[in-house]
Amino acid sequence: MSAAAEERSARAPWALTAPALMLFVGVLLIPLAMTVMLSFHDWGQYKGIEPVFILKNWHEIATDPYYAEMFWRTFRIAILTTLLTALLGAPEAYILNRMSGRWKSFFLLVILGPLLISVVARTLGWALLFGGNNGLVNKLLMSLGAIRSPIPFMFTETGMVVALAHVMMPFMVLSVWAALQRLDPQIENAAMSLGAGPVTIIRRIIMPQIMPGVLSGAIIVFSLSASAFATPAIIGGRRLKVAATLAYDEFLNTLNWPLGAAVATLLLVALVLIVVGSNALIERRYAEVFR
Repeated sequence: MSAAAEERSARAPWALTAPALMLFVGVLLIPLAMTVMLSFHDWGQYKGIEPVFILKNWHEIATDPYYAEMFWRTFRIAILTTLLTALLGAPEAYILNRMSGRWKSFFLLVILGPLLISVVARTLGWALLFGGNNGLVNKLLMSLGAIRSPIPFMFTETGMVVALAHVMMPFMVLSVWAALQRLDPQIENAAMSLGAGPVTIIRRIIMPQIMPGVLSGAIIVFSLSASAFATPAIIGGRRLKVAATLAYDEFLNTLNWPLGAAVATLLLVALVLIVVGSNALIERRYAEVFR
């Protein structure tokens, strides 16, 4: 092969990846950089945005306890959502893995089907079911005499956690189900033949092998829950804000774009640090599984 041909072969990968790289830079990196720069600008109700470098927005976030409570609520809801999806999703994935081929395909479609429906539509379904006195479930239970007052769901953290868990459940189930594909069912049968009980099999055989899937799903669910906007906006409304809804209000309601950019940047940085740190710990703890 000539030198010119070798040079063309060396350039080919760069030429093939250049369009995707340019799209990545133009759609993701440049807007992120502009958002970070915007967070250091000034804003006034009458003067608008001033392109000056100041730390006023960051100082306000660091010193005002309102923002600390809002970020704590954001991560608290994300943690509770992750725990709920793990508690319900792991057994669901295990049952799905033990099903026969026909039923497995059917229930896998049932699990993946909600992903084809808008998050807004799924969240509004919860609002229609438990939305105060007019909620269908509340009206039914009160007519039957089971409850005297409507179940508090709207504008509560419990409602946000339940709705987010419903939205995020497929991601947890798929992560655990993928980990279960590495599990040989004959190992469970061998353990049973040696006298191991169901609890011992789950604790000593199943859990160690599906734990990487549970932790991987937890990372996905946590990051998506902490940055979710539609579900907290519908269930929490303006009474119960999280980081995403606060950034939205600062951008489009108060028009304080620099403060909204600072909130969005802080949320992004916190999520990146949490996800990267958690992923590193998981890969170090379960290095044999990821080989």
